[in-house]
Amino acid sequence: MARRAPWLAGIGAVPFLIVVVVAVVGAAVPAMGRFVVEKSSVRVLSPEHIRGHHDAAIGNFGVPDYGGTLTGVVVYPDKKATGCAEFDAKFKSKSRRPVILLLDRGECYFALKAWNAQQAGAAAVLIADNVDEQLLTMDTPEESPETEYIDRISIPSALVNRAFGESLKRMSSPSPSSEAAVEVVVKLDWRESMPHPDERVEYELWTNSNDECGARCDEQMEFVRGFRGHAQIMERGGYALFTPHYITWYCAPDPEQDFGEGYEGKDVVVENLRQLCVHRVANETGRPWAWWDYVMDYKIRCSMKEKKYSKGCAEDVVKALGENEIHGLSLDKVLECMGDPEADTDNAVLAKEQEDQIGRGSRGDVTILPTLVINNVQYRGKLERTAVLKAVCAGFKEGTEPRVCLSNDIETNECLHRNGGCWRDEKTNVTACKDTFRGRVCECPVVNGVQYEGDGCWARQVYGGQRRLLDTALTGCRCPPGFQGDGHKCEDLDECKEKLACTCPNCHCKNTWGNYECKCKGNQIYIRGEDTCIANSMSRFGWFITILVASCVAGVGIAGYVFYKYRLRSYMDSEIMAIMSQYMPLDSQNNENQPLRQHDSEA
Repeated sequence: MARRAPWLAGIGAVPFLIVVVVAVVGAAVPAMGRFVVEKSSVRVLSPEHIRGHHDAAIGNFGVPDYGGTLTGVVVYPDKKATGCAEFDAKFKSKSRRPVILLLDRGECYFALKAWNAQQAGAAAVLIADNVDEQLLTMDTPEESPETEYIDRISIPSALVNRAFGESLKRMSSPSPSSEAAVEVVVKLDWRESMPHPDERVEYELWTNSNDECGARCDEQMEFVRGFRGHAQIMERGGYALFTPHYITWYCAPDPEQDFGEGYEGKDVVVENLRQLCVHRVANETGRPWAWWDYVMDYKIRCSMKEKKYSKGCAEDVVKALGENEIHGLSLDKVLECMGDPEADTDNAVLAKEQEDQIGRGSRGDVTILPTLVINNVQYRGKLERTAVLKAVCAGFKEGTEPRVCLSNDIETNECLHRNGGCWRDEKTNVTACKDTFRGRVCECPVVNGVQYEGDGCWARQVYGGQRRLLDTALTGCRCPPGFQGDGHKCEDLDECKEKLACTCPNCHCKNTWGNYECKCKGNQIYIRGEDTCIANSMSRFGWFITILVASCVAGVGIAGYVFYKYRLRSYMDSEIMAIMSQYMPLDSQNNENQPLRQHDSEA
């Protein structure tokens, strides 16, 4: 009897730590895990005698302002200094600067401290360590009814060492409301927390195809749905190189943690492998963005919760994408990449995943699921569309970021405030200020094809070899939404040509006067909420049955309503069974080989 393929052995195993698996891969792989603490800078601006730079460890929750800075006043509360209980009032500074709340470590979860600080009006929170040790990453606690606040934390958090924390406490007391208080002004700086060496960002998402793991799986699904459009725009424009990865064990945890029913760990491993191969095949054909559409379609059509998580459903999705020339996925090539799951050999694709999981250079081992790695640095913060987009945009060299990075919801246009300190002609409104994700740069502008020049961008231009004044005045008038121009003359904006809407690959965009229409190509159904097209596999007979059933249901509903209105005066209550959630194996356990990450301050 042939033995089972080693990468599918023990498919009913319970969750366990990655470090155990890493040790199994081979002697060449180090058994000790390595966790890298990602840091930001804290610069004390005043009082003058304590000025200086200090390191802070970025928390693994909330929203770090990658590429940005925050200047505020440090406030150390007179009471409830651990931040484990709600504060009685909002914190304010005398100078009306943002409040950066300083709290003591201990007694409760780090995340709870950040939540209470946010509720009290803090723009950021610093937590002072209570022991002399190297900085560690404040991790997210296990999801439970008592920790529902985690996803609502929107301020950045960081841990500072004991000595620096004690210094801030002494200078921040007494309370800012006191006349004798001295405001300690600090600048939190994340500009160098994300490497930004060139005009292309390389990033990875370590994920899992399982959708029956509770809140963490739901978080991944929401992220894929919300970030897909941004990711595909950047990939098609050559701005970004994206690679999906899967933390894949030789034996995967049982999705329901019940070996007698439902799906097995093997099912998850095989689908992880399939999604890896979808990306490989799509990448070989020059369409790597097809992975996002496959994952989205698979989540919609082949949900584990709806008992449709199967090989047949997955292959139908691949075929549907293969029929569209935009994707051109080949099922044969995907199957060739996957190999035989029952073969008595190691799987090369999965072995490569376990090798990539090991940290190299500045990046530590991947030990948290899900995890984003951007320019070889592990992202800290919650997995949310806007927060991640800001982190990715911070990875571009200044001035090379794509248009999607300059939207109002993720960056502030510094040129709108006093022209960013750059030259501007008051008469023509021509300015040298150019907005970038990290701030602004001052460059002599080009107006109507003519380049301004000279120190300070004099209000003169070189035209035909001679200097003359600029003729065309630029005013503050603006065209209405859906149109473009100088405010005096407006033309219809072609959203389809500019790729401002209807961005999914299978969508067909039709421009209209001041607007646009979005439809799917071929026999596909457009799902507006998901901004995606999925194959319409229903036959005409199926449609007939569906319409017939719908008509019957409608008839019964009308009859029931009439009966209720005139004959029935009581009603029935129904209850939905709670779906048991399980948590990802690595986000709720401490790894004794990785001491630089903790869920809370004491436990």
